[in-house]
Amino acid sequence: MAQHRDVVAVGASAGGVEALRALVGGLPADYPGAVLVVLHVPRDAPSALPAILSRSGPLPATSAVDGERLLPGRIYVAPNDHHLLVLDGHVRLTRGPAENGHRPAIDPLFRSVARAFGPRAIGVVLSGSRDDGAAGLTSIVRRGGAALVQDPADALYPWMPRAALAQVRSDHVEPAAKLGGLIAGITAMELPDHVPTTDEDALLDAEVSMSELGPLTSDELAVPPAGYGCPSCGGALFQVTDDPVPRYRCRVGHAWSPESLLDEQAIALEGALWMALRALEEKSALSRRMAATQGPQHRSSGARFREMAADAETAGEAIRRLIAQLGSAVPPNDPGESAAAASELR
Repeated sequence: MAQHRDVVAVGASAGGVEALRALVGGLPADYPGAVLVVLHVPRDAPSALPAILSRSGPLPATSAVDGERLLPGRIYVAPNDHHLLVLDGHVRLTRGPAENGHRPAIDPLFRSVARAFGPRAIGVVLSGSRDDGAAGLTSIVRRGGAALVQDPADALYPWMPRAALAQVRSDHVEPAAKLGGLIAGITAMELPDHVPTTDEDALLDAEVSMSELGPLTSDELAVPPAGYGCPSCGGALFQVTDDPVPRYRCRVGHAWSPESLLDEQAIALEGALWMALRALEEKSALSRRMAATQGPQHRSSGARFREMAADAETAGEAIRRLIAQLGSAVPPNDPGESAAAASELR
């Protein structure tokens, strides 16, 4: 029996709502495949995306339900605070470790679809910041699936499409409005009898297991320690791959790309600087208050407190300059992805 590429995994973040609306609007009413969607949203914010997508195209879109069978002609949307996976032909929702600070995250869905369906999979990366989805799209291509990427020039936030294209060669780079029709055309074509794929991938199996909250830990993967700390839990990170770019996981499975790790380190550094500035301001205020309470008979103590206050204020000014300097290095169009995506749903 002929096979078709009929399982579509779509990942989007900032700027992704409009791209998703355009994509589903281009799908035909009789589309025979299943579409699974992850949009980065805050963990405490219910997603209005299923209703938006149902109004935008002919296929019904629903929030995915754990354990339901994957059916053709439907769009499954990841709910907030849960990874969306496909295991044994069924939807699986988990609260597995966050990836690049997100849950739901794009890469766990892409990996599970690559593992479950191999050449039948289609991975789609849409608008977003950072580089989420690139690693998962690589897994889909290695297992014989197809890679589709929104044209970066068409994306409100082009960094995710650019990162995907830097890691995966794709012949399908189109504006979002053309992706739905392209997906339908790809699905209509029969797969050849032999699609080139990689051998069984133990790392792919392990990472899907971690997303499913399996008992496996990163130190069991025989991968080298990276020498960095996990921004989510403080644990040591391991370098799970360097092909084509490094990726890291802590012992319990929080996953980071280099770009996301750098961004989170910058956030942590700024937080530490603000705490230091607060402590210095309090030290200055208390020292000046102590200096003011010293009588004429304690002039030396008063001078010492004033000197402490002046030193704290000098250090505080240096930290203010450092905060301003670090802030100037942040790309002006790189907001928090979840917040940016959530604002589109309001």
